[in-house]
Amino acid sequence: MANSLLSEIWQRRSLIVLFALNDVKLRYRNSVLGFAWTFLEPLLMLTVLYFVFTNIIKNNIEEYPLYLLLGLIIWYMFSRATAMGLSSLTDKSGIIQKVYFRREIIVMSSCLTAFIMMVFEFAAFGVFLAAFKFIPPSTALLLPLLLIDLFFLSLGVALILSILNVYLRDIKFIWQVLIQAGFFLSPIIYKLNMFPDNIRQILEINPIVPILDVAHGLVLNGSLPTSHAVAYIIGCTALLMIIGLLVFNSKSKFIVEEL
Repeated sequence: MANSLLSEIWQRRSLIVLFALNDVKLRYRNSVLGFAWTFLEPLLMLTVLYFVFTNIIKNNIEEYPLYLLLGLIIWYMFSRATAMGLSSLTDKSGIIQKVYFRREIIVMSSCLTAFIMMVFEFAAFGVFLAAFKFIPPSTALLLPLLLIDLFFLSLGVALILSILNVYLRDIKFIWQVLIQAGFFLSPIIYKLNMFPDNIRQILEINPIVPILDVAHGLVLNGSLPTSHAVAYIIGCTALLMIIGLLVFNSKSKFIVEEL
């Protein structure tokens, strides 16, 4: 199964990229500001959160604006990829019913769309680095590896959600609630060390939490992740990808009738 899937993904790589770029264009087609929203969305959220957590709720996090923005960019990647992947099969039901190809390609293209948008946001992050005169340490060169892992983690979750959405349309609303809760339960606007050990250990079960923690360490603090953190992140990603592929493969042959 894995070999045939990888073979078709490689053969259809241009189709995956075409779907992804088309989704990006459609997202901003009727927008006056167009692609500028890719920069403005995290900027507006940063402005609100920065005001609240520097003027109302005091914190002692160094380089807090950059800490916030980096966390937002990574979180947006995960939330967008999973949300877009969730609805990808139903959104492209017309194509699915007319043309046959591996349905995983559609979910992958949706996650790739979110990844492309994240690249634009990191361009904006570079502007903030210059504005705050912050030079990232050499450990920041390892960030792309973490982002690749984030892509596959998001893809594994999206594969599961996309199939569930075909058979249970309420999953979209359930996932929106979980994403909103996940935002406040992840170290985006705070650091994990503000919690007692028992609560922190519970929060760290969510694989996005160590990914955010490692990203902040690599880019802002010059610290390398522990071997335990690396093993946990890679292990969770591999597990979710395997589960996602198994669930998707077992149910995808019946989705045409359901759509």
